[in-house]
Amino acid sequence: MSCRISKGALTTLHGFRTKPFDYFSYCCQLLEACIVSKSLNQGKIIHQNLLKYPHFHNKNNSSVLLLLDKLTKLFIACSKPELARRVFNSIPISQRKNKIILWNQLIRAYAWEGPFKRAIDLYHEMGQCGIQPTKYTYPFVLKACTGLQDIETGAKIHEDAEKHGLGSDVYVSTALVDFYVKCGCLSDARKVFDIMPQRDVVAWNAMISGYSLHGRYHDVIDLVVEMQEMGVTPNSSTAVTILPMIGEENKLTVGRAVHGFCLRRGFNDDIVVGTGILDMYGKCQQLIDARRIFAAMSSKNEVTWSAMIGACITCDCTLEGLEVFQQMRVEDGGSPSPVTLGIVFRGAAKLTDLELGIQLHGYSIKLGSNLDLMVANTLLSMYSKCGMIDDAMKFFEEMDFKDSVSYSALISGCVQNGIAEYALKIFRKMQLSEVEPELATMMGLLPACSHMAALRHGYCGHGYSIVRGFTSDVSIANALIDMYSKCGKIHVARLVFDQMHRRDVISWNAMIIGYGIHGLGAEAISLFEDMNTVGQRPDDVTFIGLLTACSHSGLVAEGKHLFCTMNQEFGIVPRTDHYLCIVDLFGRAGLLDEAYKFIQQMPVEPDVRIWNALLSACKVYKKIELVEEVSNKIQNLGPESPGNFVLLSNIYSTMGRWDDAAQIRVMQKGLGFIKSPGSSWIEVNGVVHAFVGGDQSHPQAVKIIEKLLQLLSEMKKLGYNAESDFVYQDVEEEEKEHILLYHSEKLAVVFGLLNLTDKKSILVTKNLRVCGDCHAALKYITIITKREITLRDTVRFHHFHNGTCSCGDFW
Repeated sequence: MSCRISKGALTTLHGFRTKPFDYFSYCCQLLEACIVSKSLNQGKIIHQNLLKYPHFHNKNNSSVLLLLDKLTKLFIACSKPELARRVFNSIPISQRKNKIILWNQLIRAYAWEGPFKRAIDLYHEMGQCGIQPTKYTYPFVLKACTGLQDIETGAKIHEDAEKHGLGSDVYVSTALVDFYVKCGCLSDARKVFDIMPQRDVVAWNAMISGYSLHGRYHDVIDLVVEMQEMGVTPNSSTAVTILPMIGEENKLTVGRAVHGFCLRRGFNDDIVVGTGILDMYGKCQQLIDARRIFAAMSSKNEVTWSAMIGACITCDCTLEGLEVFQQMRVEDGGSPSPVTLGIVFRGAAKLTDLELGIQLHGYSIKLGSNLDLMVANTLLSMYSKCGMIDDAMKFFEEMDFKDSVSYSALISGCVQNGIAEYALKIFRKMQLSEVEPELATMMGLLPACSHMAALRHGYCGHGYSIVRGFTSDVSIANALIDMYSKCGKIHVARLVFDQMHRRDVISWNAMIIGYGIHGLGAEAISLFEDMNTVGQRPDDVTFIGLLTACSHSGLVAEGKHLFCTMNQEFGIVPRTDHYLCIVDLFGRAGLLDEAYKFIQQMPVEPDVRIWNALLSACKVYKKIELVEEVSNKIQNLGPESPGNFVLLSNIYSTMGRWDDAAQIRVMQKGLGFIKSPGSSWIEVNGVVHAFVGGDQSHPQAVKIIEKLLQLLSEMKKLGYNAESDFVYQDVEEEEKEHILLYHSEKLAVVFGLLNLTDKKSILVTKNLRVCGDCHAALKYITIITKREITLRDTVRFHHFHNGTCSCGDFW
């Protein structure tokens, strides 16, 4: 009979009740048609009519049992497991025991549609009824355990399968492998896989998928090779499984080999395979190949369009990606999914095009996609990257639901926009909301700790990362090296570095840069030699770190040698930042003529930063004859930051040219440059306290000033004299001493002395370069208090101990 049920057939159903057998037989035929066509409404009408018929309630009638069987199957076919379960439960238990296929179909329906717990309950009910599960039961109930991430129940079901002699069945074993890998138990999955007596392509794909899911690229490739050696040919699902990982690892040669295999097998006609190949080329920065694949595809779905848009954005052709998005809207017609919108928002963030981002935000609201958590999180990231952190925070507060990605995006945004203290507050709020921090969260938090020199928060972040197993990730270990280096614990940074099982070039660079900012140039060079020994190729950032380390340690000859070998031995062409390092190297060493000559011979046009480095050296070494020429160069190029104006103004003030200094300040104000006030901060018992020069608003201000005056008296007895050259206002000497006394780093250090135990060292961070007077004063304070003081300014670390500084007065 036809799979469609006519209105006439249902009308006949109402009047056709002469004989129960004929009536039930007719209903069975109609229900069979409903099952094939998945006609839920017609099936419900038949069910309603049956319920009105008295003979239908005789559960001993074989025809009635057949109808209940058909009704259960109908509701399962129409994805209504709860209705199916009610009908199924109306079958007498004595008859249900014989319907193992229905049990399995119901468990499968719950495993696909949910609630997953119902599938597990049904499985247990089978056992209570004395029904032995079959090899088809286990894959379905294990899928439900996967959905719940219920490892304990899944492991018990594994034991049941072994007891019933089905543990080695290919279907059951494959389901177990899939369950374990998706629950993060790779070792358990591999144990099951290794003892399988036979493994088909589905079993291999399950194990390969597990390794791919957990980022185990080399294991994936080894397994694919082993699979073929065992005589099992990869299929299209194998290709789809491994292509994303190949793209993530940027293994273009392997990707091309997989593409060739798909062409030979004819898999490339499959839209899913074609999309995977397109996506792989995009991630490998091969946009031309991605375009060719896209153009050749006879049919495209939204995933294909999204992959092409993503490829354009990844390959820095974001405008082209937005054009593809417009083309998709015209050709595809449907509303874009949250995934597609998320990719487009990422493009707007990459362009830092706020206007476009706001338009897309409005578009997502019209579609209702702004309620989707993934879209909301991408919007957060977009506003942050466009510098609109206030809007990001406002949007964050308006979100009905927040997950770890939401918090991570805002924490990273705060750090990127220079308000690391807010990042720490957001993290504390995250902990109070009981949202579990993920790896990405720690990647945002650790830089915030670095910026604020919040060592206690850094320690906690490190401990949490160890507990969660994040420290095995190279990027987290690199962030820890950077954090400890910038929190003054260079020896702890080295411990983290030495304990890494795998290092990339960023790991080596982080450690070299760490040594550099601590003035440990010899250690940085030694590490560079180790880097060469193990075969890790340096990049341009490596040499910036090395040259900076040489500059801060007075290693002029070593710095010149490294600058030469950079191009000659490693083929790295120097860029402006490398030239800046050499000018700084010569300038700090007092070789101003050599620095000036080097600038004149540079193959690239010197920018403001290079002239500014020379001007700083002129100030330190009082090379007045060069000041005018260099300052004119800066004026002609146009100062790029308040620092250039401040330096020029300070030099003129030191020379007593107050009118010229005032003119520079007027020019600075006219161009809209605002000088950042000198500020310092210190972490005490997990709380970061900030101080601004001359500010007396801190709750302990009275005690701080009393202690400062007491220290000043003792410092003068030891020979301290205020270095008034570092006051750039035209005031009396007595007033200059008063101004110097209340510099922010002195206030922070004294606060530390008052609030930290006697033996605890003090770590202070400053937003500007430390002045010479504070540098001298801190030496005296270490003698008086017998306390070690570490100061991190914008250039480097100064470790003060017993009247000396680690910089050797070379900063």
